[in-house]
This record gives sequence, C-alpha cells and structure tokens, in this order.
Amino acid sequence: MDESIIAACDGASKGNPGPAAWAWVVADAAGRPQRWEAGPLGTATNNVAELTALRSLLESTDPAVPVEVRMDSQYAMNAVTKWLPGWKRNGWKTSGGKPVANKELVVRIDELLAGRRVRFQYVPAHQVGGDPLNALADQAASEAAVTQLPAGTAHGTAALPEPAPSRAVKSAPGKTAKASSGGARAGATIRAKFAGRCRCGKPYAAQEMIAKNPAGWGHPECRTEPA
Repeated sequence: MDESIIAACDGASKGNPGPAAWAWVVADAAGRPQRWEAGPLGTATNNVAELTALRSLLESTDPAVPVEVRMDSQYAMNAVTKWLPGWKRNGWKTSGGKPVANKELVVRIDELLAGRRVRFQYVPAHQVGGDPLNALADQAASEAAVTQLPAGTAHGTAALPEPAPSRAVKSAPGKTAKASSGGARAGATIRAKFAGRCRCGKPYAAQEMIAKNPAGWGHPECRTEPA
C-alpha cells in the first residue's frame, strides 16, 4: 500500500479582489515538507485563490496515494465537502436558486476527488503554534500574489518560504477586536478602519472592503454562507 502524504494549500488576494495567487506544500507522512509550488492569478478574489490552490494540489499529487489536506479556508473546504452534493442535485444552483459561484473550479475539484482517499482538515490561520505546513503555503501564496511570479520546487526554488511571525490581535480584557461599523446595516459594505479576521478564518487589512454578517465583520463574499 502506498504511503500517505500530508499537504496544505492556501490562496491570497491583496484587496479581495486584487493581486492574487495560490500555493501548496506537500510533506511526507511524518510532516516533513518535500516540495511546494505557488502561482499567480492576476486579479482575483480570496475564494478563487483558495479553490485554485486545492485544484492545483490535487492535480499535482498521485491519486493513488492517500492524502490529508490542511486548509484554513472554511469556504473552500465546505464547498467541496458539504455543499457540493446539494449543488449538483439542484443543477448547480444554490438552495436560493442562484448559480453556484466559481462553478468551473468546483466542478474540476469534484472530478479530481472521484475515487481518491482524501481527508480534509481545517486549521486556523496565523495562530501562534499553528500548523507549520499551512503557514508555509500561506506565505508562498502571499509572496506570489505580490510578485505575480511562479515559484516552488519545480521552478528551481530549493528553499522553503519563510512564514511571517504569527500576530495576536490586541483588545481590551473581555472585548473582541472588531471593525468600526459607523452604524452600517447588516450586509452593507464599508472600508475597514482596522485590520481584523473574517469568519472564514482569513484576515482582512485596514482599508480593505468588508461587510457585516451575523458573526461580525469580514470579506463581502463571506457575509452569507452558500446553501
């Protein structure tokens, strides 16, 4: 029986939408990184970058080898593990009758998952003592989003990306840091005054466009959970 592998994939968008990229890291069963790759996407959203990262990872690994995929995007993970069967039954429409976003990517991932032994593991992003493979993929995607250049083992880059230090969000005792709403109604889109973290687990930067949802503030595409 083929030995299993561990992998992490991530996407980045500087502005959401903005300069974007995807990345993945593949490790052996003990978690030792073996190879990685990152690629530019031009202008795209976080969700497109996250799904592209997963698609590229699956295309780049042997379908006969079991793989554990670690991701910090709840949207991408839920799209292919929870919502996909319902979307297919509904003719690629959500329960509200709207076309499924990023359908081409989801369809391709569904094809790549057929007959494979894949276990998905959600890992929170940018946590002190968090998942090291996810941190590597996150940094690789972030760098590729800025440079808009491919990188990785296949491109002759021997060294692994150097993850940025994890940062704790400071807030008053008993308080949760959040964006200033200025009285905005639920679902409204505003420009964040301060950096924060979306319900999907990914951060947003100061001056980035955000929207209010029942869990607080975050990326506009995350304000309503797809059905």
